[in-house]
Amino acid sequence: MNVLGIIASGAAALFITVVLAKGVRRATLRAGAAHEPGARPSGAGVVRRLGGTTVVLGVGAAAAAGTGLGAAGGSGRAVTGLLAGAAIMAALGLVHDVRPLGVPLRAVVQTAAATLAVCLAGLTPVAGVLAVTGIVAVTQAFALLDTSDGALAVVGTVTAAGLLVCAALDGRTGLALPPAVLLAGLVGFLLHNWHPARIRPGVGGSLFTGFVLASSGVLILAEAPPERAAWAALPVLATVALADTALVLVSRRRAARPLFQDCGDHTTHRLRRLRVTVPGAAVLLGLWAGAGALTGTLVYAEVLHPAFVLVPVAGSAAAVVALLRIPAYVAPPVTATRRRPPTGTVPAGAAPVGTSPRPGPNPVPAASGSPAPAPLTADPTRTAPGRPTVPPPPTDRPAVGVTADRG
Repeated sequence: MNVLGIIASGAAALFITVVLAKGVRRATLRAGAAHEPGARPSGAGVVRRLGGTTVVLGVGAAAAAGTGLGAAGGSGRAVTGLLAGAAIMAALGLVHDVRPLGVPLRAVVQTAAATLAVCLAGLTPVAGVLAVTGIVAVTQAFALLDTSDGALAVVGTVTAAGLLVCAALDGRTGLALPPAVLLAGLVGFLLHNWHPARIRPGVGGSLFTGFVLASSGVLILAEAPPERAAWAALPVLATVALADTALVLVSRRRAARPLFQDCGDHTTHRLRRLRVTVPGAAVLLGLWAGAGALTGTLVYAEVLHPAFVLVPVAGSAAAVVALLRIPAYVAPPVTATRRRPPTGTVPAGAAPVGTSPRPGPNPVPAASGSPAPAPLTADPTRTAPGRPTVPPPPTDRPAVGVTADRG
């Protein structure tokens, strides 16, 4: 295995990603990314979401250079297909970041990118169909992890490390190159994506990261020796992403909410409701992913029996059940408005205009010859108990409702 080539490619990916991420971060700060809450999002918001292009350019350039210099070995064709499919995914996400696309169109493009990678890998038709399905599902699962600062980068780094170890155990340079450069690129990106993050992966960086991880796992699985039990070991590396996807799908199904519309119900959102900090949520996800990666690599190395993969799977299922008990959806904002009484109406308890007030228990008679008391008129700013009401809004703008903040 060309170890020096992999190390050089990883170092190049780390350097390029750090430099580009620093430039994007400066551009975001100049554009005023930290705008006040409630203000209109400026162009800095778009720049911040496009931070994932730094990972795409850094990892893509390093992997392409390593493949051209022979670091991919005999798997150069498969790695080329992987990089081509990842580039299509990155372009799809970049367009979606600027102008959101529909779900059917995204599904078609993702399937086409996965098919391209599988065809260049030389898999059989049956294995190719299963591989395309797995790549699309895992890619989308990892893309959904971009819900909190550092979450996707941490989980992706741990998963890439597990794939790198599995590929290194078989001595396959080409299969170790993509996870190696992705690991280095995500580490460089995490330096600017850690809380408080100035840049985000966006849809482009998320899809690119998920596609490289999913395709690398499929290629390692396809070329793994039978005694490795790769069919049981490699899927465990994606435990966190798959569990988060299952969590949101089940939760939205139970709440009768749209399945493909973000509702703030991911794992990180529920951890925040438990008063877990943003860095703490990223660390917890990293430990969760580390447990699955460690188990998967030990099973792949034949240190543990394949039945041990049930441990992280059962733990993830229990975590999903526990997270489902945490409220994720809030009631619609309650708007408190009071209508102005129509002209000529009298509040409850007041006498009509032009009539004498109703006498109380001890009425005081009017003095002879004294002028009659002034008739009572309706005061629109007072209620019957004497409490002030909300004044009517100006005519040039609507009333603003009172919203209860439950965040």
